[in-house]
Amino acid sequence: MAIEIRDLDGGVRIMQLNRPPANAINSELMNALENACAAAARDPAVRAVVVTGSGKFFCGGLDLRALTGSPQEGRQLSAFGRNDGVFALWTLPKPTIAMVNGHAIAGGGILTLACDVRIGAHGNAKIGLNETAIGLPLPAGALAITGLALTNQQARRVCLEAELYPPTVARELGILDEVVEPAKLEEACLAKARLLAAYPQAAYAYNKRALQHDAVQLVLNETDEQRRAAFAVWTSPETVQKLNQQLSGISSKGK
Repeated sequence: MAIEIRDLDGGVRIMQLNRPPANAINSELMNALENACAAAARDPAVRAVVVTGSGKFFCGGLDLRALTGSPQEGRQLSAFGRNDGVFALWTLPKPTIAMVNGHAIAGGGILTLACDVRIGAHGNAKIGLNETAIGLPLPAGALAITGLALTNQQARRVCLEAELYPPTVARELGILDEVVEPAKLEEACLAKARLLAAYPQAAYAYNKRALQHDAVQLVLNETDEQRRAAFAVWTSPETVQKLNQQLSGISSKGK
């Protein structure tokens, strides 16, 4: 299964991305995330959701092979953050905690920022939004999520310098709220989830929705002209060249 579900006491549900080796996002994982979020939203027994990854990755971002290998898959993934699993997670009317167990790169960084609370572990994980560096436009959903989670100064550095950071720097830049020892990561995330799960749900949902309102409207009101402009970047010669270089690098590592 692309996402494994585990329910714990205190109304906490863990949703673990399970698509080795990097938990990269393809349409299957995106659809599974959307369905999992919808199920969590409907279930009154679920009062908080913890999102994490399997192995050494939280999420390695979009699956570039899927993105470039199928026109239908490419269209869905290029609209990242708009009416999909990431959008469903971002707007889930319950507390969400990102348990960042490893690398969170590009779309994986957006997935992190889509959660209300983001906690990572000390170590060698790489975290950040490197889309600009590899020629990818940030879709409206990704920009809205980032703009709401970070200050303008942080967002400019994270998006335009497009570097990958160790967890401590990711915390300084606002991508993470807290960094703990690896052995304490799950404990810290579950403690935060149970704390927020104990709050009155209607108040949490209302206040979260109000805080997100303007950013959500930016996504819902994206125009055809904006989509065409983003698509022009996706198909530009430099971007195609960069994507091919990325794919060649992935193939070399896999040998």
